Amino acid sequence: MVCLTAFLVSLTSCEKVIVLQLNDSSPRVVIQGNIYDQTGPYYVKISKSVTFDESNSYPPVTGATVEISDNVNQTEILTESLPGTYKTSKLRGIPGRNYFLSVKTGSDTYKSVATMPPAVFIDSIYFASSPFGGEKSATISFNDPPFIVNYYRLVYFVNGIQQMQFYILDDELFQGGSIKYALFSRGSGVKLVKGDKVTVWLESIDGGVYEYFRTIGHESGQSTSPANPVSNISNGALGYFNACSVRKISSIVDK
Repeated sequence: MVCLTAFLVSLTSCEKVIVLQLNDSSPRVVIQGNIYDQTGPYYVKISKSVTFDESNSYPPVTGATVEISDNVNQTEILTESLPGTYKTSKLRGIPGRNYFLSVKTGSDTYKSVATMPPAVFIDSIYFASSPFGGEKSATISFNDPPFIVNYYRLVYFVNGIQQMQFYILDDELFQGGSIKYALFSRGSGVKLVKGDKVTVWLESIDGGVYEYFRTIGHESGQSTSPANPVSNISNGALGYFNACSVRKISSIVDK
């Protein structure tokens, strides 16, 4: 068995560690990369998974050649800013473009492509107590764009701290309609009280990234499947490459 650390990287470089149990007997390359429709820099992190009988340390992969390009001939070779962390300097994410990732390490090359969807704006946020147990939660409301398939990931912050839970959904049942989504902090021990500041990020993601997070097991951070998460990176790499547009909303719990 192998243990993978997947980093949920926000625009402010916040990270939450998700520990997964994988059906592998040997270490594999793990790649996590994010590009947003916001000013960079953006980061690609490369490490190796480890077996459970090894120390809980995920060795960075150094000296790799990491390139990101798009379908309008924008391209950049990333700089290794920290061991295993590769950083852009000029790249800018633009909705509607396809982004291509290439990672070369040793004799191996890993590739991925992700399309950045248009941004979807959050209309409102409010707080209410659940009729089942009384837990207070944040609910956001937004309108799903019609006539296209949309995938979303929501990232949840309380008092500036990114929560372990992540939330994903598609618009199969809400095509072109208004969506209200409650973010319950299931199992986290976080209970909203008056004065807390809540921030929610709504990421519009493509289908490959959605499938990766779906197969991790959304909202719990634990895999519910005996299979490995479905990566959108080639050549047997673990992890994901995410090109997404993001909009956010914040509010203070007032009662």
